[in-house]
Amino acid sequence: MTPRVLIVNDDAFELSTLSAALRLHTVDVIGEAHTIPIAQNLFRSLQPDAVIIDIQFCGEEGVSLARSLRKSKPDLGIIFMTSCPDLRLLGLKEKDVPLGSKIVLKKSIADLLVIKDSIELSIKSSTTKEKLAWVDSHGSLHENAFTTVLNDFTDIQIETLRLLACGLSNAEIGRTRFVSEKSVEQIVARIAQHFGFLPDRTKNLRVLITGEYFKWLGAPRH
Repeated sequence: MTPRVLIVNDDAFELSTLSAALRLHTVDVIGEAHTIPIAQNLFRSLQPDAVIIDIQFCGEEGVSLARSLRKSKPDLGIIFMTSCPDLRLLGLKEKDVPLGSKIVLKKSIADLLVIKDSIELSIKSSTTKEKLAWVDSHGSLHENAFTTVLNDFTDIQIETLRLLACGLSNAEIGRTRFVSEKSVEQIVARIAQHFGFLPDRTKNLRVLITGEYFKWLGAPRH
């Protein structure tokens, strides 16, 4: 039987485009939701076999919504769509994501059949102890399919990067993380090295680092 799918995305263009495209690929899209209440109501009334959720849905509430839906339907297949290749940049850890979930990096998909196959895979693994898996443009579940410069960052460096990008000073980051301002300065210097930024008095290092953060987050660049 063809899986019945609910798509959840607060970007109206992405929602309508993805829904239409998947229907052309014979995916049974039974509902579209752009807010949490609509998603919850459609889920209760339609009882889909799988959901496709933008992981940054409604201010990064996608994972929380998925966990609540899985709690009420343990065999629910979950597919996350994201522009970000490292969950840590979103403040997430692997353990936060429901077991058996598949994650599709938007820019890596050239063939929507990959998403269609991911739906089937997510349903099959929904009740297993499998950890989440990233799916690339060839349908690969290889754990190194999305290796980037971010893989060289420690969790502490990623957390510091997120706080810096939010506009916090080194002193504020130190108070938030309960470390000295000097320690934060050293971490920021290592982050700059990872990104290949050399000391340059004509450039604002924090602005450059923040730009890298939003680039990897998937934000549009003008």
